[in-house]
Amino acid sequence: MPRFLSAEWIDAAAQAAAASGELAKATAQVQLVIQQIVTGTPGGEVGYVVAFDRGRTEIRAGKDPAADVTFCTDWDTAVGVATGATSAQDAFTTGRLQVRGDVGALLRHAASLTGLDTVFAEVQASTTY
Repeated sequence: MPRFLSAEWIDAAAQAAAASGELAKATAQVQLVIQQIVTGTPGGEVGYVVAFDRGRTEIRAGKDPAADVTFCTDWDTAVGVATGATSAQDAFTTGRLQVRGDVGALLRHAASLTGLDTVFAEVQASTTY
């Protein structure tokens, strides 16, 4: 079982995204790069990138300075959102989740990105925190 935000977890998410026909279909018209940076993890700061390119989704460890949208949060908030104990909206409105970049692009593609929830749900079912 991969630990949340570990290299193994990111690899599992990448494999699930690449295998998802539903996600490929939903994002066929999407070109968007999103990154998440989480501070205070057991291994220090962790970043990963989710890049959508017309039906192809790539998830990789690291940061992308040219990302369209960046989410920044701390470990406890990231775990809370991932496990459903905290809503992303609540984390945002209370300042525990910061969003930078082209939020409009994120909003324009929101309906297409819902398939990503399924990908992460599959991985989170076998994740340890």
